Amino acid sequence: MSLTMPEELLLLMLDDESGRLIDRAAPSGDYALVAAILAELEVENRIDAGVERVVLLDPRPTGDAALDDVLARIGAEVEPRGSRWWIEALASEADRLRDHYFDKLVERGVLKLEEGRFLWFFAERRYPILSDKEEREVKARLMSVIFEDHTPAPRDALLIGLARAAGLLPLLLATPELESAQQRIDAVADREPLNRALTDAVRDIFTEIARSGPVM
Repeated sequence: MSLTMPEELLLLMLDDESGRLIDRAAPSGDYALVAAILAELEVENRIDAGVERVVLLDPRPTGDAALDDVLARIGAEVEPRGSRWWIEALASEADRLRDHYFDKLVERGVLKLEEGRFLWFFAERRYPILSDKEEREVKARLMSVIFEDHTPAPRDALLIGLARAAGLLPLLLATPELESAQQRIDAVADREPLNRALTDAVRDIFTEIARSGPVM
């Protein structure tokens, strides 16, 4: 079975050596993760994730508990809510959603769960990679879209936008490559309205952080 976009994004966000999430993915990675759930529902034709309103198209269960929960909540929402509203609303649950998809990757045999202690007191979960096949395939797809001049599949365009928003592209490309490919990356990512909503949300978050200044 193919990986979902939340699972693919988590593999890109994971440090292969330590089995921990990379620091640079926070806090934008939380928003990218919940946007990946909306993106998965959209490419599966369960929702239409519009800028002004996310519309339920098919309420049937997907078999994924996190996807089904979001699908049910979209169907139950009375007020018209756009994709950015849903991204921001669901981001508060990012820890729970992340654990759900890490557990699924463990069940698939892609990752291994290791539990330990951080600074002797704090429980810590790490996820070393057991099989790098899936991660290599995801990266190869993205590189193909970035460096080849063809129309990308919606799934790949969305994933590139998610990786851009989470700050992951500098980890996948050397600086000269990233600079030369930035125009193509932006053109591909911005094809999808959901990516634009995600980018705007993440940009505003960091603007607010910058305005508030360092916490003393």
